[in-house]
Amino acid sequence: MIPDPPFALLAELTHRCPLQCPYCSNPLDLERAAKEMTTEEWCGAIRQAAALGCMQVHFSGGEPTARPDLELLVSEAAAAGLYTNLITSGVLCDRARLKRLAAAGLEHVQLSFQGTTASLADRIGGHAGGHEKKLAFAQDVRDTGLPLTANFVVHRQNVHQLDDMIGLAVLIGAERMEIANVQYYGWALKNRAALMPSRAQLDRMTGQVAATRERLKGIVTIYFVVPDYYARRPKACMGGWGRRFLNISPSGKVLPCHAAESITSLTFDTVREKPLADIWLRGSAFQAFRGTGWMPEPCRSCDRKEIDWGGCRCQAFAITGDAAQTDPACALSDDHESLVLTALEDASTGGDDFVYRNFRTAKVLPEF
Repeated sequence: MIPDPPFALLAELTHRCPLQCPYCSNPLDLERAAKEMTTEEWCGAIRQAAALGCMQVHFSGGEPTARPDLELLVSEAAAAGLYTNLITSGVLCDRARLKRLAAAGLEHVQLSFQGTTASLADRIGGHAGGHEKKLAFAQDVRDTGLPLTANFVVHRQNVHQLDDMIGLAVLIGAERMEIANVQYYGWALKNRAALMPSRAQLDRMTGQVAATRERLKGIVTIYFVVPDYYARRPKACMGGWGRRFLNISPSGKVLPCHAAESITSLTFDTVREKPLADIWLRGSAFQAFRGTGWMPEPCRSCDRKEIDWGGCRCQAFAITGDAAQTDPACALSDDHESLVLTALEDASTGGDDFVYRNFRTAKVLPEF
């Protein structure tokens, strides 16, 4: 089967970040600054992505504004005809630089928030003064005339602020907001006991979102992602493995999703050594779970197999140790009951302390 072209590229420019969010989707083995691709290498990868058929590029990290060449990369993407989006913490970028990014061709900003009060948000992000910087940056985005999406990652320790999160998104003029429950792999899996919401919290959250969507229709669009551990059917993670998205890590590894490196049984090609088209079309990691031929039962016989595409491979690996197993989020999985019981136990007995995401607690030490 020849896959369709990818729709979007997630360009993870760096793993450097002033925040230390305990649910970060970056791998536990953070890549050092010395391993990051050069400006020329990133520009080449962006051109290859456009030639392959990508329509969008999302500049992410770590914190992408830690790269001094971001304006050049945005300009390269705009020249190649790609829609450009910046996914940022907002704490390193001032108004002057934002204007330069907009002039280079930046078309949209996604700004993350860890809560609605400085005391809680800064504790979760592990960065003193971060929340106030985010609020100032949000104003800069609006004054610059760029569309804004507010991203809120919710979990047991901040879900009580959900109504205030929605109010904050309206206050800062966001056209969209994402209320995304933590997805448990990488750093989030390491911190699962401190993050897992209770079933009661999830039920309240779901009701709040439904009511607010109706009330704020036409004002802000709300996207809601539930925690897989309480689901009965898996979601079509990334639109299906190797079907719509590709990700390039700071060192050039090409991944089917942003958490794919958590599957240690796979080997990932690098755009430094192979053309991006070859990796997308024939790379072993992309072929591993693309389509439906790899599926075990009951997935293989399921009438939803071309809807959810087998669910999340990273989650299957994290829970069962085998990325080819049925996603435990599915009620038909032999591991589903154990997954739910794990969630209930973590929610009721987990503490509040985090293992913060940084180079000191990662598997490698920084070179910068």
